[in-house]
Amino acid sequence: MKRGLFIAGLLTLATVASAQDKTPPYWASIASGEAMMRTGPGRNYPGVWLYQRRDLPIRVIQVYPNWRKIEDPDGQQGWMLVTLLSDRRTGIIKPGEPRDIRVRADGSAPVRYRAEAGVVGRIDNCDGSWCHIQIGKREGYIAQTDIWGVDAGEQLD
Repeated sequence: MKRGLFIAGLLTLATVASAQDKTPPYWASIASGEAMMRTGPGRNYPGVWLYQRRDLPIRVIQVYPNWRKIEDPDGQQGWMLVTLLSDRRTGIIKPGEPRDIRVRADGSAPVRYRAEAGVVGRIDNCDGSWCHIQIGKREGYIAQTDIWGVDAGEQLD
């Protein structure tokens, strides 16, 4: 039991250290089931939003010791404790019509399924035009322009 807690603690520290080494702006996601956005970098600042959506993509735009100024998919900005964030890459389907998730990274490839606006998925890799996305137990390829959580033309391995 103690060994498991020790390993979990090391993994948490590694995630925090990784998030602290990056230079903004960069993409991240909400790591916990509940995360409070505040008006400033400290617990004494009032909370403005309570996020209850693990893996929601966010953009880190400023760094302050143990705090990150973030922007959410709706453009709301505020501060979040770094331990509530993960460097796991995720994306959210942009507003509008349902988007096609294809079997290959090709606009003429068969559609595997469609995803509604606001659905969040984990991004494995992107080639600059297409991203491999996993939504629940389903996976496929989505046009990079259809998700918020990656930069235009960004390539991920």
